[in-house]
Amino acid sequence: MQHASLSAERWSSIPLEQQILSVANEMNRASKLFAAEDRSRLLNCYERILRLVDLTVETSSNRALRRELLRWRDLAAELYLDSNPEAARHRAVFKALLLLHPVAARQIPFVLKS
Repeated sequence: MQHASLSAERWSSIPLEQQILSVANEMNRASKLFAAEDRSRLLNCYERILRLVDLTVETSSNRALRRELLRWRDLAAELYLDSNPEAARHRAVFKALLLLHPVAARQIPFVLKS
């Protein structure tokens, strides 16, 4: 896994908006992997997403943010566990992530075009 060796200490040195945008980058990558032949790559994206969210939760001192991230993580975990996740559901979860931070929310028109 690409982020398996990323330490909590290193991750905590990255500003929160960049942490959220890193998770969003993986969500964006996953957005393109809903064909049956891409299933393995989609699962790998979701694993990286969960790892990065776990690091963010682990290194955040903001209780309210941790609570919201854990709620969001549950949504991402459901996508990971779904044997046939729907692109529309993924899109809704992706948008919910972006709404967690104002800098990330500004990306919505660019990554979630109608």
